[in-house]
Parts: sequence; C-alpha cells; structure tokens
Amino acid sequence: MGEQVFESTIKVTISDDDDNITKDHVTKKKSTSSNISLLTKLHAGYFRISLSLGGQTLLWKVLTQHLDKSQTLQHKFHSLPSTTFLLLWWISLCTLMLLSFLYILRCIFHFKLVKSEFLHPIGVNYLFAPWISWLLLLQSIPFTIPNLDSCQFVWWIFVVPVVILDVKIYGQWFTTEKRFLSMVANPTSQLSVLGNLVGAWIASKMEWKESAICIFTLGLTHYLVVFITLYQRLSGSNRLPAMLRPTFFLFVAAPSMASLAWASISGDFDMPCRMLFFLSLFLFTSLVCRPTLFKKSMRKFNVAWWAYSFPLTFLALASAQYAHQVEGHVANGLMLLLSALSVLVFVGLTLSTALNLDMLLSDHDRYLNFTKRT
Repeated sequence: MGEQVFESTIKVTISDDDDNITKDHVTKKKSTSSNISLLTKLHAGYFRISLSLGGQTLLWKVLTQHLDKSQTLQHKFHSLPSTTFLLLWWISLCTLMLLSFLYILRCIFHFKLVKSEFLHPIGVNYLFAPWISWLLLLQSIPFTIPNLDSCQFVWWIFVVPVVILDVKIYGQWFTTEKRFLSMVANPTSQLSVLGNLVGAWIASKMEWKESAICIFTLGLTHYLVVFITLYQRLSGSNRLPAMLRPTFFLFVAAPSMASLAWASISGDFDMPCRMLFFLSLFLFTSLVCRPTLFKKSMRKFNVAWWAYSFPLTFLALASAQYAHQVEGHVANGLMLLLSALSVLVFVGLTLSTALNLDMLLSDHDRYLNFTKRT
C-alpha cells in the first residue's frame, strides 16, 4: 500500500514537471514568434518617426540660435528652455539607434522581405529615410566636434548609401521598361530627392562646396523631373493607397529643403531660395485647403501619419531662414506661425502614437501585406 502511494506521488511529481517544461517551452516559443513578428512588420517606413524627430530637433536648434539675433524672437521666446533641444536630440538619437538596430536584424534574418521593399515602388523610396535621419541628426548635433575630419568621415558613411541608391533607382527610371518613372512615380519618390538635398546642405556646412554643388544638382534635376511627372499624373492618386495620402506633404518638403541647401551653398537666402520657399508655401496651402483628401487616412491610426510632421518642419526651417534674411514683421510672424504649427503637429503625433502603441505594428497596413505575400 505504501509503495502504491509512493509511486503515485512520483507520477504526480513527474506530471507536474512535464507541465512546467511544456509551459516553459510554449513561453519561449511565444517569445521567439513575437520577436520574429516584430522584425517582419518593421519596414523602412517606420523611419518616418526618426525623420520627424530629427527635423524637430533641428528646428529647435535653429530657433534657439535666432534668439540672440532678433529682438522680436527674443521677446517671444524668452522662456524657451535650452534643455528642450538637448532632450529632443538625445531622444532622436536613441530612437534612431533602436530603429536602425531592429532593421539590421531584419536585414540579417528576413532579407527576402528587405528585397521585396527594394522592388516595391513605394517601399524602395523609404530606404532613403534612415540615412536622411542620420544626416539630420549630424546637422543638429549639440556639441562641437574637435576634429572636422571625423565629422566628414561620418558624412561619407551616410551619403554613400544615398548615392548608391540614386544610381540604382535613377538608372531604372530611364533604362528599365517596367520601372520607368511614368510607371512607378508616386509622392514618396521625392524621398530620393530629399536625400540628395540634405546631403548637399550638410556638405556645404562642412565647407565642401564642390561636393555640395554636385549632390545638389543631382537632387534638383531629379526633383524637377519627379515633380512634373507627378503633376501630370494627378499626383499618382491612382497608385497610392488612401492610408498613404499623408505622403502628399512631401511636395512641401522637397522645395523647402532645396531652398535651405542652396542658401547654405551660396551663403545667402537669395532669389532662387525665396522662389523655392514660396513654392513650398503655395503647395502647403493647396494641401491644407483640401482636408477631405486625407479623410480616409485619418480614420484609423497608422505610422503613415508621421508624414505630416517632417515636411512641415522643413517648411518652418525655410521660413526661419527667410525671416533672418528679410527681417520684417510679416516674415517673423510667418516663421512663428509655421514653427508653432510644426510643434503642435509633432506633439499631437507623439501623443497619438503613445495612445495607439498596439496599432503601431498593425497587420492592416497594405504595405506590410505586400511584404508578407512576397
């Protein structure tokens, strides 16, 4: 009798151990599958967040630098805390490092999905976003680098991938029949142009004038081609999903950044810079006057909403340069209005993202569905 009780006790103990082992195995399996799921869902479009953070950091840096140069700005921003810019820069750095690390893991473990992004007419343009984000972070660095050569070396690291992508994509636009620009053009095509303009802007800041002119020429030429192509095709509305309509604001980002880049190259916010700034201001007004265009994309939160932020920030940066050159009440008022609007949009997107973290990697993203099919 005692032996039977002892045997049953052993069986119960073994059974409990087996249950624990099974539970541990299921937990580990769930953890592994969740990590894999994260890497499969995280496409290059999520770098729109780091783009917005980098642009907003740069805006705060520019506004802070203008405090000592304008009595109007000094009166309006006398309570602006200097720690806000530093806080934004470190948040931008941490966010970009996290996104870059996760995307590197995606390249290692899910290279087929990265390849599908490269072959997609929309996804390929977002491959420029990580490098643009790093260049903006380099431009807004809060401390002085003692060795300029190290800064130039970092610039090369971020610009070379942009040039490689240019050679590949621009070459396809006029040599590959299925990849002609008239067939694949969409508003996100302007991200390739934006990469060149940001690279030229920073090159001119490092006094590499010839390199800046070279990259700027490449970017501006293709901007004209892309803009005309999109304008003739009604902005690619037949090929762009409704949830990606916020990318129409990239029409504002390209001329704004072009004005900043040329102002840095020429050393003055001259007539071409003002023409580009007024063009971007007109395009922004045209989009704002059509709120119904973005009605469908605003029904449910999506990471595509971040496309509203950084184009508006670039426009605010251009307005700051314009106000510095003109030094009039109207120009300062326009700068204050656009800067305040940029900050409000950025704060609103940050709060929306924090309140919808469960939808940040949603399965309803059409772009993600495309990657899964491939």
